[in-house]
Amino acid sequence: MSLQSPRGTRDFYPDAMRVRSWLFGHFREVARRFGYEEVDAPVLEHAELFIRKAGEEIVEQLYHFTLHDRHLALRPELTPSLARMVIARQGELALPLRWFSIPQCWRYERMTRGRRREHYQWNMDVWGVPGVEAEAELVAAVFALLARLGLARGDVRVRVSSRALLESLARGSDLVGERFGALCVAVDKLGKIGAEAVAAQLTDPAGPVRLGAAEADALLGFLGVRELAEARRRLPAAAAPALAALDALFEGLDAYGVADRVVFDASIVRGLAYYTGVVFEAFDAAGDLRAICGGGRYDRLVESLGGRPLPAAGFGFGDAVIGELLAEKGLLPTLPRGLDDVVVAVAGGDDGGARRAAVRYASRLRAEGRSVELALDVPLKRALRSADRSGAARAHLIGPDELARGAVRVKDLATGSERDEPLGER
Repeated sequence: MSLQSPRGTRDFYPDAMRVRSWLFGHFREVARRFGYEEVDAPVLEHAELFIRKAGEEIVEQLYHFTLHDRHLALRPELTPSLARMVIARQGELALPLRWFSIPQCWRYERMTRGRRREHYQWNMDVWGVPGVEAEAELVAAVFALLARLGLARGDVRVRVSSRALLESLARGSDLVGERFGALCVAVDKLGKIGAEAVAAQLTDPAGPVRLGAAEADALLGFLGVRELAEARRRLPAAAAPALAALDALFEGLDAYGVADRVVFDASIVRGLAYYTGVVFEAFDAAGDLRAICGGGRYDRLVESLGGRPLPAAGFGFGDAVIGELLAEKGLLPTLPRGLDDVVVAVAGGDDGGARRAAVRYASRLRAEGRSVELALDVPLKRALRSADRSGAARAHLIGPDELARGAVRVKDLATGSERDEPLGER
């Protein structure tokens, strides 16, 4: 039997769990301030919910199995589950929906810095808002979170583009449906495998995209554009609505006061086939890490799963990459246990009287809402050393002498001062 956790997963000992809870608390507080409500779904779903035909890596990375003739999978992301939930009550839910979640997700992928096979991510999703005010709100929420975590204004940049720009280029090549989805999946690998390898995938006559060499060169040339003005000069007239949406997005981001940290980048397409419009990713300014978060618009997802058409946008923000960045910046906190008091029944010859008194006393403290650790029959010196390490504010000592006086000895662990309090009252 191996006593190691499976590769790519993590054990959360108390110190790590405190940091995780601290991070998740910031996720929840930012979502609350933007008016989002928390939801969740099963970590186990029918595999067909995640299996699409665009050659996405996420499909190849599924943890899946068949049990009792049911093909099941651990969720690699939450968005399809959320779409399923929306469809189940599509006639009842009052739009727009603003939902957030912190799901545990599973992908059997190659591990690198900030990339794990099991991770948590913060999702924020808006359903029923067709305009880019939704995307502007989502990007603003990302920056609000980064500020709460203590990152400086220039530490993270968001790169933004639109799938609709690529669609306008691809229409002349009859790249629609699954072929266009496969093109986006291939282009998303540009930073991982390089332009030459992406071009080979795009032009492979046996592949799903099957572009000509000249078409692939033109497409890859456009992906190097970093200015909206240059994009306008290169794109056909059919791209006008997508360009107007990006203009409106930047106006919205300016109203939120974050536009100076958002840049246009034509190479941002996202690797999931269901995106339809604006897409964005956040990166550390130094470029040392993979994407901190990513998201965009997916107006056809609900419809593709059998629901009525419903516009939607959202993002996923992983816990692993932001943890790496915070550690690099010295911003990960060292958190105490959050213990208020330690009650010690000092070992002695009182025939259990100190133990019983300590239990009753600790119960009264807990009834007041305090966090209390109870130590029974512990030598005094060892109990005080343990109390000092625990981060508690006070130690309450009850032994034979205290019982005789009807008192409890209270020691302030920060100052070392001591006082007696009546044992029978609070």
